[in-house]
Amino acid sequence: MRLSRASMVLGFLLLFSLFAFAQSPAPLISNIANRTTVNLDGDWHTIIDPYEFGLQERFYLNAHPANKTDRVEYNFDASPTLHVPGDWNSQRDQLLFYEGPIWYRRLFNYRKRPGTRTFVYFGAANYKTRVYLNGQELGEHEGGFTGFNFEATSILRDGENFLVVEVDNTRHADGIPARNTDWWNYGGLTRDVFLVEVPDVFVQDYMIQLARGSQNEISGWVQLNGSHGGDRITVSIPEAGIKQTLTADASGHAEFHASAKLDLWSPEHPKLYDVAIASGQEAVHDQIGFRSIEVRGHELLLNGKPKFLRGIAMHEEAPIRGGRANTEKDAETLFTWLRELGCNYVRLAHYPHNEYEIRLADRLGILVWSEIPVYWDIDWQNPATLANAQAQLRDEITRDRNRAAVIFWSMSNETPIKPERTAFISTLAQTARQFDDTRLITSALNRVDHTSEYVRTLSDPLGASLDVLGINEYIGWYEGSVYDADQMQWRSDYDKPMIISEFGADAPYGRHGDKDERWTEEYQANLFRHQLGMLDRIPNLVGLSPWVLVDFRSPRRTLPGIQDYYNRKGLFSNHGQKKQAFYVLQKYYEQKAGLPSAAEKSGK
Repeated sequence: MRLSRASMVLGFLLLFSLFAFAQSPAPLISNIANRTTVNLDGDWHTIIDPYEFGLQERFYLNAHPANKTDRVEYNFDASPTLHVPGDWNSQRDQLLFYEGPIWYRRLFNYRKRPGTRTFVYFGAANYKTRVYLNGQELGEHEGGFTGFNFEATSILRDGENFLVVEVDNTRHADGIPARNTDWWNYGGLTRDVFLVEVPDVFVQDYMIQLARGSQNEISGWVQLNGSHGGDRITVSIPEAGIKQTLTADASGHAEFHASAKLDLWSPEHPKLYDVAIASGQEAVHDQIGFRSIEVRGHELLLNGKPKFLRGIAMHEEAPIRGGRANTEKDAETLFTWLRELGCNYVRLAHYPHNEYEIRLADRLGILVWSEIPVYWDIDWQNPATLANAQAQLRDEITRDRNRAAVIFWSMSNETPIKPERTAFISTLAQTARQFDDTRLITSALNRVDHTSEYVRTLSDPLGASLDVLGINEYIGWYEGSVYDADQMQWRSDYDKPMIISEFGADAPYGRHGDKDERWTEEYQANLFRHQLGMLDRIPNLVGLSPWVLVDFRSPRRTLPGIQDYYNRKGLFSNHGQKKQAFYVLQKYYEQKAGLPSAAEKSGK
């Protein structure tokens, strides 16, 4: 009966989601980093609008009194500014806990050019966004961590233009994520804003990757926008000796296949090739690595060889200055720390992170677990919620499908076991495979059977839809004693690779005590030692990503003098200080990699 109910829910949700996709706006333009753009970042004038009065008063018109009797009850010119990209919570103390709408306005000069189409592109805005240009609505977007764009060609004018954006970070029961999370609800235009200039017919999207299961066959496609068929497309990878000319079909689509002897991308050798896609008046360049990722029984294979993932989990939170991470410098700082730890892999939790991080991972050779914010319990039976999750998944994959570093699409984190949830996430897994069949599907699970006092068995029915099983477990923190790990055995109903996607303990930097005293660095380090011993006994373990690289803000963490609205499970403090557990994990990873320890390298 349980399977029958799940099948019915799955069928209904899949049918609705297909209809919802048919009604969705045009897909995202890919590879903004290598397009012709006009940067609109900087200080934008803002109006806080907790009652959303701005819609009634039409803030989007950017009006000024026409005469002394005219009533206009707002004034962007006289209003304070917020920096874009940036969250409002960390820019003004009085907005730290604010949830609701804020209106942004940006004036800019522009010169239109014949034969050029222009789009307004947002890297992300949390959570619901309405966009207006020169008083006309461009469109709306829902979701706080994926990019979106609107065509503005016909509304732009020569000379001064004004862009008005309403951003509302209010949490919703039917949202993705829903009302309850364990991270800060940063609101605002949190990533870069650009005007993107393209020809009348342009390369909107493409996928150039190794065919699934192959190490020498590149397979992909190119999608033109504005084409009516017959357009010529050239795909070139000069260093690999590849140059092919394709012809777009009536929908602007063309398939691509080529064999080549390739220098494969890996953490030890992150080789990137220059790839050019040209059509008509446009040539788009990208830097793409080629590698294969697959499973064989309980093994994870990178380029056909077993790979162990030495990882860490990480939020998109800026170290030192705080707030949402959104710059190249933020990415470089975080990735420098995880590389010092000895990582070849990072779990980017619990939502798609900014593109600076993904492209840096490509260049540095850091394998990536990328996730959408289907988090804890959500509105599983609501078709609109599923369509929202699918849209976020689609846009995540659109942006990053050509990044070799990304090996996992994660569908969810710590969700309750019930038929409607399993149907919902299984539908997402199907959707991900339709968009990209070259990567592996995973989720972070946390519901296991307590088979006996010291045996934990994974039997979650969602495991059937996954390629790799993620397990969040907190033995010694939320469950039992640190020392229970010494006897614990892990089993699985699935012959699939397993990743311990989270474990950890809270410890503010500099708080010391006995190794059995909670909230101390000594306790955290001791827990890591016993956890790592337990993990070495798991036969199908292919990696781990302990929680978490850096302390991060969370409104759930209120303990005065210890948490102070921070999750303190970081191996670094939010000011960049290393805790004792950092060195425990660093030594473990050095042993896993067969490297000399830090002490040995220093001669001690």
